[in-house]
Amino acid sequence: MRRNIINVYFSSILLLLITVATSASRPPFACDPKDSATKELAFCRTDFGTADRVKDLIGRLTLQEKVRLLVNNAAAVPRLGIMGYEWWSEALHGVSNVGPGTRFGGQFPGATSFPQVITTAASFNESLWEEIGKVVSDEGRAMYNGGAAGLTYWSPNVNILRDPRWGRGQETPGEDPVVAGKYATRYVRGLQGSDGGGDRLKVAACCKHYTAYDLDNWNGVDRFHFNAQVSKQDLKDTFNVPFKSCVKDGNVASVMCSYNQVNGIPTCADPKLLKGTIRGGWRLDGYIVSDCDSVGVLFDNQHYTRTPEEAAAVSIKAGLDLDCGPFLAVHTENAVQRGLLNESDIDGALSNTVRVQMRLGMFDGEPSAQPYGKLGPEDVCTSSHQELALEAARQGIVLLKNDGNALPLSPQRHSSVAVIGPNSDATATMIGNYAGVPCGYTTPLQGIGKYTSTIHRVGCANVSCANDALFNEAVDAARQADATVLVMGLDQSIEAEFLDREGLLLPGRQQELVSKVASASKGPTVLVLMSGGPVDVSFAQNDDKIGAIIWVGYPGQAGGAAIADVLFGTHNPGGKLPMTWYPQDYLNNLPMTTMDMRSDPWRNYPGRTYRFYKGPVVYPFGHGLSYTRFVHTVVDAPAVFTVPLHPNGTAPLSNMKLVRTSHAQCKKLFLGVNMDVENTGSRGGSHTLLVYSAPPSDGGRHWAPQRQLVAFEKVSLPAGGRQRVAVKIHVCRQMSVVDESGIRRVPMGEHSLYIGDARHVVSLEAR
Repeated sequence: MRRNIINVYFSSILLLLITVATSASRPPFACDPKDSATKELAFCRTDFGTADRVKDLIGRLTLQEKVRLLVNNAAAVPRLGIMGYEWWSEALHGVSNVGPGTRFGGQFPGATSFPQVITTAASFNESLWEEIGKVVSDEGRAMYNGGAAGLTYWSPNVNILRDPRWGRGQETPGEDPVVAGKYATRYVRGLQGSDGGGDRLKVAACCKHYTAYDLDNWNGVDRFHFNAQVSKQDLKDTFNVPFKSCVKDGNVASVMCSYNQVNGIPTCADPKLLKGTIRGGWRLDGYIVSDCDSVGVLFDNQHYTRTPEEAAAVSIKAGLDLDCGPFLAVHTENAVQRGLLNESDIDGALSNTVRVQMRLGMFDGEPSAQPYGKLGPEDVCTSSHQELALEAARQGIVLLKNDGNALPLSPQRHSSVAVIGPNSDATATMIGNYAGVPCGYTTPLQGIGKYTSTIHRVGCANVSCANDALFNEAVDAARQADATVLVMGLDQSIEAEFLDREGLLLPGRQQELVSKVASASKGPTVLVLMSGGPVDVSFAQNDDKIGAIIWVGYPGQAGGAAIADVLFGTHNPGGKLPMTWYPQDYLNNLPMTTMDMRSDPWRNYPGRTYRFYKGPVVYPFGHGLSYTRFVHTVVDAPAVFTVPLHPNGTAPLSNMKLVRTSHAQCKKLFLGVNMDVENTGSRGGSHTLLVYSAPPSDGGRHWAPQRQLVAFEKVSLPAGGRQRVAVKIHVCRQMSVVDESGIRRVPMGEHSLYIGDARHVVSLEAR
């Protein structure tokens, strides 16, 4: 009996401790209905309109309180029951531990780590991108409810991968503006949610880094000092396209301005870029935030203003609402006192940030009673979330070469596989940068080991591969095994934030190791490449001893399982390259600092990306093989398509070759194309239908893209299957070109549409 009483006593104490611990882990919140001092304040009244609530809150603040809300670690306002808030959290491809807003440990030891963005982009699967966003925001909300994260995530990165050396290219959806724009739209929709009612946000996303930002540290030039000289043409038809899509189509809650200057003006202090374009032209419903310490950088590094107060004033007046860094909290009050800034300017900035907080429910009282308030630790790293990470990795893998059907391997024919290379047993390398703490890892070695026995040799101590000390044992392993898989490539020591690459070849003596192992291998040799940016592997492409090459990007926590599934044919690869793979000598006359997209033969400048570069490539944008074969047939598409003009348009009828989009009735102007896709092979598989358009030869051809992606669709077909695919092409968006003055125009005349091995010509006529 005494033992039972003691047990009951200790059980009660334990229950009390758990209750206290749970209460302690739940963060305090504003507008607590139990707080009689604040619950009746207008900004806490959910029955009031958002605009009225925002105005009421800001109206109650002193100037000193206001300026302390202009920075990422916004200060508390205890007299109003407002808690301090950390705005900086990241969720590039899973909840990240970059930024002070997120803390792993305790109830949240990890979160699902999806493939790096460049890998996911290779799937060309819009629904997958949105589904990943939904999962990431579920886990982010769960961590917020447990006091381990914020609700404002400064992701995604939608900059264009302009130069193959850029260390942060891995974070982006690649080189094509249409793909980057669609990725931005769908990932943001997934993150922000649409099931909370009205304009409610699940979490607030942020598209970054606006704009023309794609150089970190190259040849003595860094991002803090770089002045990107960009033409109106390139800004309009390349660099700004993803951001426009993100704001107008994705309804993103935030845009981040970048460190660099554009044409002599820091982006975070440029009223044309911020107030004029983001908020005025695209109608952003949200806030504009600086990249971290950007306001300090424009004063301290770029010397754009004479005083720090001027830097604060010029940034806020340009349209900046929030500073990642302390600069505005330190210098804004003095800027007001010196007459450089009005308090109403600060009110305008705060109205944008506070409105987003209102949409997130941060002033609606008890968080658990709100939409998403029940999400908790059990909703993080779930089996379904981890399965989605595996599927995303599978879909992002690209089969570059498969001579003689070297792949797939067979556990029966290949009962032993030599697994070689510095990335052969990789863990952290697989999740790239801006990652968090994953739920767990499956390395390539572990994945292959589930199919067959392995002989493991690293060959190089790391990806730098400085010597050949470990080569012989790798060669011996290849001689013994029935097949050889070399897992080579890059990692964050070669390409990363603030670390641009020097060249495009494999680092150190990796190429030598690959060639020696392939030469000795008694069975098929497969080269697996981990990297964010493209790699010149011409040597392997041309080596008959290397039967297959696959690129896996940085495939996330389940990367090893996905690689093995592709190698052994459990998954039929369907990924396509989201960037061009150039030869090393492409860089011979190509400074990273030259922003021009178009080629210039007069100065031997080759141009950039598949849209403007016409020279030799290792692998082209959109390349990707399958274990089966797909055939395309255009079934129904117009031969002539009319572009209606506005009745009161000012375009002279004598000049109808290039019609301004502002003169055309563009809103619902879609060109429909129906195609049949047939799987003529013996295996089922998924296929990406890429639709390109080439303008008429006289339609601004000297500055128009040689071709541009106008649509893409993902289909899945069994062996022998056929599917009708309907594609809608927005004529003014996708079939237009931008002239040298930055004016978007639709060329009249014959446009060629290319869909795989099919071609269709449609003539556009203005009327």
